[in-house]
Amino acid sequence: MTSAPRIVGISLVRNEDRFVDRALRNVLDFCDELHVVDHASTDGTPAILDRLARDAPHVSVVRTDDPRTSHDLIAPYAGRPVWVFGVDGDELYEPERLDRLRARLIAGEFDRWWTVFGHVLHCTALDVDTGIARGHLAPPARSMTKLYNFAAIDEWAGAVPQRLHGGTPRFREGYSADRRLAVFHEIDWEATPFRCVHLCFVPRSSLDRAGRSRRNVSESQRAGVLASAYSALRGSRWKQRKYRTGPLVEQRVDGFLRPAPLQVRAAP
Repeated sequence: MTSAPRIVGISLVRNEDRFVDRALRNVLDFCDELHVVDHASTDGTPAILDRLARDAPHVSVVRTDDPRTSHDLIAPYAGRPVWVFGVDGDELYEPERLDRLRARLIAGEFDRWWTVFGHVLHCTALDVDTGIARGHLAPPARSMTKLYNFAAIDEWAGAVPQRLHGGTPRFREGYSADRRLAVFHEIDWEATPFRCVHLCFVPRSSLDRAGRSRRNVSESQRAGVLASAYSALRGSRWKQRKYRTGPLVEQRVDGFLRPAPLQVRAAP
């Protein structure tokens, strides 16, 4: 008898004290395990993560100076009936809709796919009081959701600067890198169970300056002197190019912001 799949969350954060508590609490009931890697935060993030780990026994927190630690934590799941879900401190998902997605994942509906991409609102402004967000939808912008079927691979090897980026997955028979399901080709933003408010253009830390988007780890590692100077002034050039695509729209996002009741899972 094949065991039911598990959902393992992996989060790599650095100076995320504005939204990380909501981002992680929104996925607590979706994940059977949630590994959080704090990459040398200097704002209020460590205290927030400590409180979260006390509240939820299926959450583990690791502090490190090396973001590759986030990959080391999930590499052992290769070849096992596990969906690995990457969630960042600037990504808000809706607990209510994730409940529906979880039921479908556990039932095996998506087992033939290697990765599933959801809808995204790349947010340029968020009014928490009114529940209104402004930004660019994916599609037509790029989706950056990270939900991977680790039963499809024997290993994820090579140079991996952070979880779920870079390296070379070695696929099992019947799977390949092109086994990608983009749910936004089948249903719209209002109907999807898998959608994210991506706060990539909103300050994420009490230390951040307004109007600047950060580079991710991979982008920082390959950036030269000129790119670094540009980022210091204007933010991530890559994010500007990929995520500011299509019309600027407004959406109600109350479901992403409502406190979700904490249904505590046992520690794995």
